[in-house]
Amino acid sequence: MIIGIIPARFASTRLMGKPLADIGGKPMIQHTYESCLKSKLLKEVIIATDDEKIAEVCREFGARVIETPKGITTGSDRIAYCAQNMYHADIIVNIQGDEPFIKGRMIDEAIEPLFFDQTVNVSTLAKKITTVEELLTPSVTKVVFDYNNFALYFSRSPIPFVRNAHNDLERIKMVDIYKHIGLYAYRREALLKFTSLPPTDLEQIEQLEQLRMLENDFKIKIVVTESQSISVDTQEDLDKVRQYYYQSL
Repeated sequence: MIIGIIPARFASTRLMGKPLADIGGKPMIQHTYESCLKSKLLKEVIIATDDEKIAEVCREFGARVIETPKGITTGSDRIAYCAQNMYHADIIVNIQGDEPFIKGRMIDEAIEPLFFDQTVNVSTLAKKITTVEELLTPSVTKVVFDYNNFALYFSRSPIPFVRNAHNDLERIKMVDIYKHIGLYAYRREALLKFTSLPPTDLEQIEQLEQLRMLENDFKIKIVVTESQSISVDTQEDLDKVRQYYYQSL
């Protein structure tokens, strides 16, 4: 069985109460949940939260909720807490609660490598960077991968460095540079093993937990997507997704 879990934490450092932020009359977490239901491969979608108010709101719109301890600080650890007793689950998909308009086909794209190739244990998405703003913004994680589409490194810095480019615009025109989209599909055993490991040096330097996987010899399959999703980290991001919502009506 393939289960999607949406971690939802109230105490976001940059946008407090983010899952409950209103977008067109619905809380953001409801938009994310309803977007996940459009996946053709997910058999169930669960919201994992440490906050009673979020849990109450989610149950009101019909979602299954698992309440998790407040001491859990990362989304990966939150879904792993839920997955411990999900013995029936073969694949667990970590869907960010702050991507209200994630497309169902993006979720399916991330799942497909595990669905069709038993040697793949973790997969995630990447999309070609098209603007200098994306290239230079530290909150937009960049990824480089090998000829078999396995991740080599993730960084908040622009990678790879294009030595012959004269400026940043030339960089993205000369070379395909990819941003990471933080949607992960795991085999259950791989998720539990990853989250049992202590934080690693590069992970703490870059503040990117996927580097813990690479430092411990996990192979992460990268699926290049043509689809776009808007992540909400700040008030400015929230304003953008509200504008997107009203423009899409």
